[in-house]
Amino acid sequence: MASINPAKFVREVRQEIGKVTWPTRKEATISTMMVLALVAISATFFVFIDWIISTLVRALIGI
Repeated sequence: MASINPAKFVREVRQEIGKVTWPTRKEATISTMMVLALVAISATFFVFIDWIISTLVRALIGI
Protein backbone atom coordinates (compact mmCIF):
# COMPACT_ATOMS: atom_id res chain seq x y z
CA MET A 1 0.00 0.00 0.00
CA ALA A 2 1.29 3.47 -0.88
CA SER A 3 2.23 5.78 1.94
CA ILE A 4 0.43 9.09 2.29
CA ASN A 5 2.79 12.07 2.32
CA PRO A 6 1.02 15.48 2.16
CA ALA A 7 4.27 17.40 1.57
CA LYS A 8 5.15 15.24 -1.45
CA PHE A 9 1.61 15.64 -2.77
CA VAL A 10 1.83 19.45 -2.53
CA ARG A 11 5.21 19.46 -4.31
CA GLU A 12 3.85 17.31 -7.12
CA VAL A 13 0.77 19.53 -7.48
CA ARG A 14 2.96 22.63 -7.75
CA GLN A 15 5.08 20.92 -10.42
CA GLU A 16 1.99 20.00 -12.43
CA ILE A 17 0.56 23.53 -12.14
CA GLY A 18 3.86 24.82 -13.53
CA LYS A 19 3.31 22.68 -16.66
CA VAL A 20 -0.10 24.18 -17.39
CA THR A 21 -0.31 26.60 -20.31
CA TRP A 22 -2.63 29.36 -19.10
CA PRO A 23 -4.61 31.35 -21.70
CA THR A 24 -3.88 35.01 -22.27
CA ARG A 25 -6.50 37.62 -21.44
CA LYS A 26 -7.30 37.97 -25.16
CA GLU A 27 -7.78 34.20 -25.59
CA ALA A 28 -10.00 34.00 -22.51
CA THR A 29 -12.10 36.94 -23.71
CA ILE A 30 -12.54 35.47 -27.20
CA SER A 31 -13.47 32.06 -25.76
CA THR A 32 -16.00 33.67 -23.41
CA MET A 33 -17.61 35.62 -26.25
CA MET A 34 -17.80 32.49 -28.39
CA VAL A 35 -19.50 30.58 -25.57
CA LEU A 36 -22.01 33.39 -24.99
CA ALA A 37 -22.78 33.60 -28.72
CA LEU A 38 -23.30 29.85 -29.02
CA VAL A 39 -25.53 29.83 -25.93
CA ALA A 40 -27.65 32.62 -27.46
CA ILE A 41 -27.89 30.76 -30.79
CA SER A 42 -28.80 27.51 -29.03
CA ALA A 43 -31.41 29.21 -26.86
CA THR A 44 -32.99 30.83 -29.93
CA PHE A 45 -33.02 27.51 -31.76
CA PHE A 46 -34.68 25.66 -28.89
CA VAL A 47 -37.28 28.40 -28.35
CA PHE A 48 -38.16 28.16 -32.06
CA ILE A 49 -38.37 24.34 -31.97
CA ASP A 50 -40.47 24.48 -28.79
CA TRP A 51 -42.84 26.93 -30.45
CA ILE A 52 -43.22 24.66 -33.50
CA ILE A 53 -43.84 21.54 -31.40
CA SER A 54 -46.35 23.31 -29.13
CA THR A 55 -48.20 24.66 -32.19
CA LEU A 56 -48.38 21.17 -33.70
CA VAL A 57 -49.59 19.62 -30.43
CA ARG A 58 -52.27 22.30 -30.04
CA ALA A 59 -53.40 21.66 -33.63
CA LEU A 60 -53.59 17.91 -33.01
CA ILE A 61 -55.45 18.26 -29.74
CA GLY A 62 -57.73 20.98 -31.11
CA ILE A 63 -57.19 23.66 -28.47
